[in-house]
This record gives sequence, C-alpha cells and structure tokens, in this order.
Amino acid sequence: MFPLQCLTFLLLFILLLQNATSGSPLPLRRRPVQNNSTHSNFAKHPRRRVVFPVNRSSCDLFAGEWVRDETYPLYRAEECGRGMIDPGFDCQTYGRPDSDYLKFRWKPFNCDVPRFNGVKFLQKMRNKTIMFVGDSLGRNQWESLMCMISSSTPFIRTHLIHEDPLSTFKILDYNVKVSFYRAPYLVDIDKINGKTTLKLDEISVDASDAWRTADVLLFNTGHWWSHTGSLRGWERMETEGRYYGDMDRLVALRKGLKTWSNWVLRYINSPLTRVFFLSVSPTHYNPNEWTSRAKASTIGQGGKSCYGQTTPYSGTTYPTSSYVSQKKVIDEVVKEVNSHVSLMDISMLSALRIDGHPSIYSGDLNPSLKRFPDRSSDCSHWCLPGLPDTWNQLFYAALMF
Repeated sequence: MFPLQCLTFLLLFILLLQNATSGSPLPLRRRPVQNNSTHSNFAKHPRRRVVFPVNRSSCDLFAGEWVRDETYPLYRAEECGRGMIDPGFDCQTYGRPDSDYLKFRWKPFNCDVPRFNGVKFLQKMRNKTIMFVGDSLGRNQWESLMCMISSSTPFIRTHLIHEDPLSTFKILDYNVKVSFYRAPYLVDIDKINGKTTLKLDEISVDASDAWRTADVLLFNTGHWWSHTGSLRGWERMETEGRYYGDMDRLVALRKGLKTWSNWVLRYINSPLTRVFFLSVSPTHYNPNEWTSRAKASTIGQGGKSCYGQTTPYSGTTYPTSSYVSQKKVIDEVVKEVNSHVSLMDISMLSALRIDGHPSIYSGDLNPSLKRFPDRSSDCSHWCLPGLPDTWNQLFYAALMF
C-alpha cells in the first residue's frame, strides 16, 4: 500500500503544480468591509468631488447656479453675538416678511463647495489675523464671517471691538483675529488746505502698518468711486502732484488700484501671507435689467428698486449691469499681480441675487421713509443671513482646500 499511496500523492502534487503555473489562478475572496463607527460620517456624507483653490481651471468656483437647499441658512440672526450685525443688514429683525431668499445655495458646475466648519476654520487660522479691507460691502462680509464662526462654535470665548477705521473680533480660545479696516477707496483721503482730497498715488502709513499685521487679507472697493453729488466722498483728487475737481471715474479707479497693487508687490513678499480681492458687488436699482420692458413699465411702487423681489434671477447669467466697466478695471489690475493676489470673482453669482438686498427692511431707515421704496430702498448692501455667507463659503474653500 505504501508505494500506491506515494504514487497517489505524487499525482496530486503534479496536478496542483500545473494549476499554479497556469494563466488562471484561483480567485481570492475580498474580506467584507466592516462598518466601523469611527467612519460613520462618511456614510452620512458621501465623498464629494475635490474642491480646488481659487484660480484653478479644473474647478471654477464662481461659475454655477443657485439651487434650493432647505438646510439653509447657515445661521439665524439671533445666533450672532450682540452687536455683530449692523441694523442696516439685519433684514429679518427689521420686518422683512419673506424668508425664501435664505434657502438658496451656490452650486458650481464642476465641483462642490464644502459647507463651512467653524472649528476646522479656527484650527487652520490659529494664531493668525484675517483682515477685510475696503468699504461697507467688506463690512457686510466681515459681519457674515463673525456670525458663521459664532453660530458653528457657540461655546468659544470671544471679544468684539468696534473702532474706526479698525474693528476686530477676537476668538480668544484660538488666538484668532478677524478684523475689518475701513478704507472705501483703499488709497488715502485727507484734508489738504481745507479740502477733502482723494490721493490716488498714496496709501496712508497707518493703513499700511495695519494691513501688514495680517496673515490673510481680503480687499474690496468699487461703489464709492462712482458716487456723485452729496454722496461723493471727496472735493478733489490728487495725482502726480496735480489737483483735479473731477476726472473720468474709471481712470481714477485704475490709478488708485495701481497704487494698491504696487503696495502689494512692495510689502507682501512672504509666501505665508494670502491676499484676495473681492470683485465688484452689483447693485439692483433698475428693474429693466431683470424684467421685460413691457413688464417693467407696469411696475408700480418699488419699480425703481429691488423692493418686492423674493427669488433669484432665473438662469446662470445676468443680462446686464452697471458694474461691468468697474469689474473690467479690477480684473485687469489684479491680473497683473495674480502671482500675489487671488481674485474672488463674485460679481455674476451676486448679480443673480436680485432678492438679497435689505430694500426697506433696514434698521437704519426712518420708518416714515419705508412708505416710499422707490426713493429709500437699499439695493446695494445685502441681508444677513444672506449672500455674503456664500462669499465666505468660497473664501473658506480657497483657504482650506
């Protein structure tokens, strides 16, 4: 029996050897994936497409559409700390009757924007200063970010200091400062021989020193360059040693922005400092821009303003606006320093939000004026919560990813 057993064993060995060296190996069973509770967030929130930084062609954060999202807004006005929202932006508190305008999320065509996470943001920005520099639209965005941080991290210690020109929100537990520096033109404005003079070739020493303390800077300007009459913030302009009672406003804007860009090239030479520029925020005072001529001619009260608009403009592009010329100047100047500055191109996505302005629902408006929306509506700034929250989500994406 022993030789027969040896022969049987030898035959089995030869068969196994032939199978192992053939082109069809035995299949392997994949071990089933265990449902580990430490990864439960991935089950609740499927992996999204990668969000790329600003100016990456593979993901244009600023080309997309507004989609309804019932999880919005990101916060309620009452969740903001005391004194955070300017009365002029606090639409719900001051009587705005509709709320559908709060239920829209910006969706880029070829990528997704991550939802703001206050803890991650503060961890990333620990021991740093973020500074918004510009006009009241910059203040609009600054107040939005304060609310977003406060509502998503409700138990942190904070301190808010309102001063002019520099206001600062301190997040004490992370040693983070989120500041706003008021500089509507970015360049200096000063009294010279008794006349308020816009100095197109200069940035004040105080402004320069303050800006250079920041780790992240986000600049904006635009609206003040086009003001006329009693709204004009200066009596004359100065450039190259000469004074002008006025000049082409786009020429003046370009000169001022060139002064700003030269400042960036001179002082922002550290790769650790991030610089952004917010493109022009559009206004909506002319309903002919978003309605047919026939329909616009029949609009009664509020017909010369954004009053009564409750939903975004339908579509992905806005037909026309007065901001286009200013935007072109800003785009061209920022492009010249694009190795130092990232453009936050929010103009088109904001133009679609004809419903997002305070209109007559502003705490800064005398109640008697609310009867005349044609003359008193604010169609320049934005409600909070509202559109500036989207600007900050895009800002967050650019900083974090």
